[in-house]
Amino acid sequence: MKLSDNFFKKPCVDLAKALLGKYLVFGRLKGMIVETESYLSKNDPGCHANRGKTARNAPMFEPAGRTYVYLIYGMYHCLNIVSGIEGEGEAVLIRALEPVEGIELMQKRRKTKKTENLCSGPGKLTQAFGITKKHNNLSLIDGPIHIYSSGIKPEIESSTRIGLSAGKDMELRFFIKGSRFVSKAPAGQSKKH
Repeated sequence: MKLSDNFFKKPCVDLAKALLGKYLVFGRLKGMIVETESYLSKNDPGCHANRGKTARNAPMFEPAGRTYVYLIYGMYHCLNIVSGIEGEGEAVLIRALEPVEGIELMQKRRKTKKTENLCSGPGKLTQAFGITKKHNNLSLIDGPIHIYSSGIKPEIESSTRIGLSAGKDMELRFFIKGSRFVSKAPAGQSKKH
C-alpha cells in the first residue's frame, strides 16, 4: 500500500526509523529501505538547512513527503525525504536499499552483478534507480517516486552518520540490524531501538 502524506509528517528522527523496512518504488524498480540518516533543522551543523533557506535547500522547507535531491562531489546524487512541519528544514537521507525488483536494470546502470553493491550507498542507489536532479522537489504522493508499506517491522540499530565533517558525532544514522545491504558496517558500538 502506498503511504499517505500523513506518514511523512513525523519528526525527522521518527521518520528515519519508520522508513526502514518500507519499499522505495520508481517505475519497475523496487528496493527495501535498510539505512537512513536524519538531518535536523536545529543544532545540526551537518544539515544543509542549518543556516537557513537557500536556492539549493529550498525543498527541505516544503511540506513533508517531498523529495530533496542534490549532487555531492560533482557526481553523485543523494535522495532525501522532507519530514516534519513545513518551513522547518528537515529531511531524511535514504542511505541504502535492498534491491527487490528490476535488479537487471540496476546491474546494468551500476555495471556490477553483485546485488549487495547495487544500492549500498546514497550515490549507488540513485544511480541504480536513475534518480537525478530532475527528481528534486517532487511529491512522493503524486510524483513518480513512491514509498510503500511492507508489513515488516525490522529490528533497528543506530550509529553516528557517515562521511561528515560537521555534526559527525551525532547518532542520527539508523539501519536494519544484520542487513548485508547497508552502506557501511557501524563503527564502534551501535544502539538498538
